[in-house]
Amino acid sequence: MKSEQDFQEALKNKKIPILVLDQKWHRLFAIHGKTDAIKSLEEEVNGLLVRQGQLNTKLKELKKLKNQLMSNIVANMNDEKTEDKEHLRHRKLDEDKRLIDEINTQLEECEDELLDIPKLIQEANLKLMIESMDYCYSKLRVNQEESKEIEDWINQVRIDLKKNIIRKQNRDINNREIYAYMHDIFGPDVLDLFDVQYEEVFPDKEEKDNSKEEEPKESEEKDGED
Repeated sequence: MKSEQDFQEALKNKKIPILVLDQKWHRLFAIHGKTDAIKSLEEEVNGLLVRQGQLNTKLKELKKLKNQLMSNIVANMNDEKTEDKEHLRHRKLDEDKRLIDEINTQLEECEDELLDIPKLIQEANLKLMIESMDYCYSKLRVNQEESKEIEDWINQVRIDLKKNIIRKQNRDINNREIYAYMHDIFGPDVLDLFDVQYEEVFPDKEEKDNSKEEEPKESEEKDGED
């Protein structure tokens, strides 16, 4: 069996969707739930996606703020230069430049982290896929084994059912034969007396009547032969 490293190497150039964003992936665990390992990897991928979103938002805000500061600098430089305002203008210019330097540093940090995150997401997602596949194939194997057991049980029940149907038919035939012979030997009047005593033998009156109806036909045939 291939190791996780072998699978990762084989799947390196394969395009794998982000599993946590796919509702069909979540439905794989609708019955039995996710294992602890899958939950842990899912949280890791979700955390990276959240972080990626936060960085993109921060990047936009920093760029917007930087543009505002740049506009302030340009406007400040175009202001009318008077001796009273010169000192204040330089202070404002220095402060804006300092803020821009800080923003540039933060922008660089955000961009560097954003460059790394896609690879981290891909790696975590790949681990999640391998763990999910292991889970699914395990369930497939168990389901197949249980399905085979049920199939064997059904086949055996069918065999037993056929046997029992034949046994029932034989018992019913034997009962009709016995009752017919008793009718011939003892006659209907005597048999009716014993039918009351042994009513449990024919709890279903229709079954007893059927046995009686079959007997006279046999008797008539015998009379005809005589």
